[in-house]
Amino acid sequence: MEARSTIVSSMPTRNDLTLEQKINLIKQNEGGSSYRGLCDKFKVSIGAVSNVIKRKSEYLNDYETNLNKKIKRKTCSDFSQSINQLVYEWFTAQRAKKIHVSGPLLQAYARKAAQELGDESGFKASNGWLERFRVRYNVHFRMISGEGASVDQDTVSDWRARLSTILEQYNPVDIYNCDETGLYYKLMPDRSLVINKEEEGKGNYQTHVIIQLWLSPSFMNTLLY
Repeated sequence: MEARSTIVSSMPTRNDLTLEQKINLIKQNEGGSSYRGLCDKFKVSIGAVSNVIKRKSEYLNDYETNLNKKIKRKTCSDFSQSINQLVYEWFTAQRAKKIHVSGPLLQAYARKAAQELGDESGFKASNGWLERFRVRYNVHFRMISGEGASVDQDTVSDWRARLSTILEQYNPVDIYNCDETGLYYKLMPDRSLVINKEEEGKGNYQTHVIIQLWLSPSFMNTLLY
């Protein structure tokens, strides 16, 4: 039986280097490593080593650009985390005092916090940021119950029945519906962002600083002065 000879190729298996590996190869070549040594170490052909060395300026520039992008992304991420942490600490402090915190109020404080941290990116505390903040910290928007009053429906029905009889005794131009209301210009919103673990909708005493308003529309659309 004829013996068959086996030929083993000495050509190295193709190995595509990453940009970081190419930079490492370039630095080792600058440090005195030979092409043959680099070929063996990185498992590439001598032609591949030669090509990397010829294009080293291009690879070094690409590497520096990518590095700067990574640093910038990391810096932006760290800055965002710092803002979020400050805002969350402020938010929890306000809720501990039963102060109502609306979305716009939280956004306003976030912009203030960004300025205090030396923001140079023009942080705007957008609605998108608010939504991400809310999801990250499990914050919800909820009605906060305050003082309430109910109306006796029997009384309402009785007066509606009597009203027409009373009005028949007066000229329409002399009939006015007068009512008093109040403008609570220092009153906090009745809805607030809350931490998920807070007790359901318990509010605090609300300030009653008020401007009294007297409204007097007439039956004939005239005004009472």
